[in-house]
Amino acid sequence: MVNLATWGIAGLATAGVVLRPMKVPEAVWAVAGALALVCFGLLPVRAAADGVEKGVDVYLFLTGMMVLAELARQEGLFDWLAARAASMARGSATRLFDLVYAVGVVVTVFLSNDATAVVLTPAVAAVTRAAKIDRPLPYLFVCAFIANAASFVLPISNPANLVIYASHMPPLLQWLPRFALPSVLSIAATYLVLRWTQREALRQAVSTDVRIPTLSSAGKMTAAGIAATGVALMLASAWSLQLGWPTCIAGLATLGLVSLMARSSPWRFLRAVSWGVIPLVAGLFVLVEALDRSGVIRALSDCLRDQVQRSADLAAAGSGAIVGIASNLINNLPAGLIAGTAVQTADVPPSVSSAILVGVDLGPNLSVTGSLATILWLTALRRDGIQVKAWDFFKLGILVMPPALLLSLGSLLLSGMDLHLR
Repeated sequence: MVNLATWGIAGLATAGVVLRPMKVPEAVWAVAGALALVCFGLLPVRAAADGVEKGVDVYLFLTGMMVLAELARQEGLFDWLAARAASMARGSATRLFDLVYAVGVVVTVFLSNDATAVVLTPAVAAVTRAAKIDRPLPYLFVCAFIANAASFVLPISNPANLVIYASHMPPLLQWLPRFALPSVLSIAATYLVLRWTQREALRQAVSTDVRIPTLSSAGKMTAAGIAATGVALMLASAWSLQLGWPTCIAGLATLGLVSLMARSSPWRFLRAVSWGVIPLVAGLFVLVEALDRSGVIRALSDCLRDQVQRSADLAAAGSGAIVGIASNLINNLPAGLIAGTAVQTADVPPSVSSAILVGVDLGPNLSVTGSLATILWLTALRRDGIQVKAWDFFKLGILVMPPALLLSLGSLLLSGMDLHLR
């Protein structure tokens, strides 16, 4: 009965996060579920605290990225970049689409998919306003889909990568050979399907009469801070260090310098940050901790170990596909936490852990609540007064995600399963 109650509360809380009944924020459902588990005696306070503690690196990472995004928004960096991009498009909607996609790849690879959602989405929204585009969604969809499609090029490209491998993150020089081809196929397939599905909308006019504003010194400092953060993340990844502290320190250091240059209080920036993301993530970590203690993850680990003993290749392909679909049902962060714990407990071959990582990173492109990055993307759109219906996203995701996932998983299986990532 205790386990059934735990599973029920965790399921209801996760459903609340995914469906947002009555438009109640996602964080409320996650935190309410975590508190219910503790208050009903289903999860000891110490265990809940352990669950929260496991997410510290992710909280720090998100804090740094959200601070940088708010600095860029308030200091006009987004508007400046938007005007430059609209000018470079020279009146071509398809050229602007290609520019946004290329920038999305770069931001995701070197700053993470959450940075694409938090930092790039407002910039692209500003681009569409500057270019007087009547139908901005094709460009905004790029931010959502490339955030997941390019999120396993590097270890730093997705915080979910941190939870899959935990303290066993592969060194950069081992990571690249394993995920290079799957990443290229994922990025290319996503681009081709998006470009084809949006072909009608990309015939619209793009204004060439774009005024490029002057970027202030504080805006330039913000741009330098974002670039420095990217360098810090690359170095941390190369040295197999955790990414949270470098990101947070870089974000807060940039905040301090910009506040001094702008002669403004840092609270002006901090109070505008969407801090609800942090309790959302913390609540999800607690829910997964409860599932772990209830024996669910142990059962999944045993099942995974049995499948590997029958056929490692089939286990890799099947687990990658299943986790990819499951990420859309419960969000990829809890799915990644559960799968990562199961992978570490089962001690599976590298091929299986690699396939699971691809499923966790790429599978969420099916639905609007599949990943934390897409939830952050939705939050950024709401701040700009733009609403995207879940059904409209799904109709596009059902075309975009499957080819990219199948090609990526297939290339993993064909590229040689004897490479070790641990």
